[in-house]
Amino acid sequence: MTGPGATSRPPGRRQETAPPAVRTVVRLDGPLDAAAVPALRERLAGVLQPGTRLVVLDLSLVSSCDSAGLAVLMGAERRARALGITLRLAVPSAPVTKLLRLTGLDRNLTVYPDLRGALAAERHEPTDPPPHVQPEAWPSGRPGQERT
Repeated sequence: MTGPGATSRPPGRRQETAPPAVRTVVRLDGPLDAAAVPALRERLAGVLQPGTRLVVLDLSLVSSCDSAGLAVLMGAERRARALGITLRLAVPSAPVTKLLRLTGLDRNLTVYPDLRGALAAERHEPTDPPPHVQPEAWPSGRPGQERT
């Protein structure tokens, strides 16, 4: 199975590890709900790596979002901040915009009405985490449930 970012290589050749992208856009589509969260969490863990400066989540095609979706967005924001990465949400669909406003998360997450604005030059945002901040582990789901 192939997916975004999948590469193929001839047999017998070593695959070189590419450095992380300085700016990354992650385009999401469909519902951002409990069923989609595990795959999204894994995808974001691969993107939110030291060396990355900016990650933009394009939410224009997200049809709906529930509490599990909001939780993964907040977890991604915390992880990004701990790693000194700027995380921005771009072009949230009408249902997602409404939910972010109702929950007040539009004040905690950086939301841009367009992708161009989200990708614009950084505004003197820190790129290195403060020395006292340690990257935190991803939430495991329900309390007491271990991630495998």
